[in-house]
Formats: sequence, structure tokens, C-alpha cells
Amino acid sequence: MSTDSNPIIETSSNGDDELFEHFRFKVDKGQEPIRIDKFLLSKLKEVSRNKIQTAAEDEMILVNGEAIKSNYKVRPLDEIIIMLLEPKIEFQVEPENIPLNIHYEDEDIIIINKPVGLVVHPGAGNYTGTLVNGLLYHFQHLPSVPKNEFRPGLVHRIDKNTSGLLVVAKNDHALNFLGKQFSDHSIKRTYVALVWGDFKEDEGTIIGNIGRSLKNRKVMDVFPEGDQGKEAITHYKVIERFSYVTLVECKLETGRTHQIRAHMKHIHHPLFNDEVYGGDKIVKGTVYTKYKQFVENCFALIPRHALHAKSLGFIHPSTKKEMFFESELPVDMMQVLEKWRRYVIR
Repeated sequence: MSTDSNPIIETSSNGDDELFEHFRFKVDKGQEPIRIDKFLLSKLKEVSRNKIQTAAEDEMILVNGEAIKSNYKVRPLDEIIIMLLEPKIEFQVEPENIPLNIHYEDEDIIIINKPVGLVVHPGAGNYTGTLVNGLLYHFQHLPSVPKNEFRPGLVHRIDKNTSGLLVVAKNDHALNFLGKQFSDHSIKRTYVALVWGDFKEDEGTIIGNIGRSLKNRKVMDVFPEGDQGKEAITHYKVIERFSYVTLVECKLETGRTHQIRAHMKHIHHPLFNDEVYGGDKIVKGTVYTKYKQFVENCFALIPRHALHAKSLGFIHPSTKKEMFFESELPVDMMQVLEKWRRYVIR
């Protein structure tokens, strides 16, 4: 949310988020009561009402030091502060010769198989070396949404330490067409995750709004009741059981930040080695030293949360035919799974 001529960067969702002040207003003494979204709309000429309301939902708008909803009515001498997840920095995204694992490409789209550790787009602490920098080098004329010039071609993203498939648009029509499918939740996405614990059932659905934690704004939390956060639905199915951990397939109806990670923690099955959501310690299992050493050896093999964006399905922007792409599990996940297989059959 900015009225600057250059785009303000937006952090990648890697769990290292920090809040920064972008705007501060002091309400006049003679101000009549008015909804804060309308008030800010008059102050921030190039920002939409929807963005203001979203910022309020995410508790990024503070009045006299407290987060408020978009229907709050401003009062004389109120002090309004708008916080965002990134420092207020202007910069130019430069092309960089970064190798891209292109899974598929045609005149409209590119399917990228993103490796672990690659940030999708520039953000606080990651101004270079991102997927976007590589895309700008290999594809000079990718489209972008106004005020999001630093995210050319992107219609979605995955976390830095999540591997797997991303679709990139090569022209405006593809960007808009794919963007609408994501907005309508008609995109078919399947993730594979190794999570702590065993499941009584073979499949299930997790429903619970996701929003920033009220205690720690660096992480997302699940709010089963009330209007906190945004609707989030995750369907899961057991693929393989290892007594202490389970390999599951997750299908998303919605695409919230850290959705699978937050939902799995909510049902007490955090992702294996997810340091942000409590999976980087022994959650299930014995207290024996040999078991502890085994788990630590597994952590060393996969020094990140065990999550892979395995498949992606959507309607093609030009042919209007349904397309489906699938990728293999990365080496680190395959090694850990094989290690667990050997451990439980001993």
C-alpha cells in the first residue's frame, strides 16, 4: 500500500517477516466520524478500498496503537499508522543469469520446478538472487500488475524452502486468465508433506480461517471460529505411514500464506523439521538416545520443512484445455523417506 511512483517490495513468506511503518496520519480536530477505509481512501489516492480493507483484516492498520477493523470510525485526534511487512524501500529489480528448471513452456506460460532455497520474488533481505531476477534475464517482456512491477509474470508463489511447481505468465492475457483461476480457487494444486504423528483416519479436511498470529506476527495462526483471518480449506490423504511420522498429500481449496504449515500444526501434525511451526524437534516417538540421534540425522538430510508442490492443474489461457503438470519429489525428501522406511521395518 503506497503512493510512491516505484513499487514497494513485498516479502516472500519465509517466516522471517517483520513489520515496518509506512504511513502515519493525525486526524484533525474537526473530523466527523467516518469509516477508516473511506478516510484512508481520501488520503491514499492510488490505493484501492479493497487493499485498505485487506490491510485492516491483516491487522496492519493501527489506531492509537491498537489494530482495528475496516468499519472503525475515525475520531478527532486519532493517530493512524499503517504497517507493512517490508521496509519502505525503492529499488530496481535487475536481471540476473540464474539457471531456471523449466518444466514446460509455450507462447503463454512457463512452468518452473523451483528448487529449495530459491526465493520467488525480491523482498526484505532478498533483493537479488530470486526467481524473478532470473525470469527477467531469460524472458525480457513478462507482464506485471500495476504497482507490482517487481513480480513480472507471477500469479502465485511458494515459500523459499518449499520445492515444486510454479506457473508464470508470459503475456497480459495469460496473467489475467490465470489470475482469475487462482482468485476463483479453481486451480488444482497438490502438495506432498512429511508431518509428525500418525493419523487415525486415511483422509480428512481441515477448515479454519488463517491470519497473522495475535501473539507472534511472524507466523500464521488458525482461527476456527469468528471473523479473524481468511477462509482456508485443506484436504489431506495419507500416502504412507511410518508410525512416528506420516507422508500425506494435501489439496488446497484456498491459497493462504503458510496454509498447509499452519493447518497441520493446528491439528497437532506439524511439518517435519518446520522450525517456524514447531516441527524442528521430536514431536512424536520414544525418549531413547538412538531414536533422538536418528531424528537428528534426518533433520540433517532435510534442513528445511518437508513440503513439495507436486502438481498443478489449470485451464490454458489460449487453448482453454485443462493442463496438468507433476514433478518428482526432491532428493532430500526422498532420502528422508527411505531412511524412515528402513527404520520402521527393523
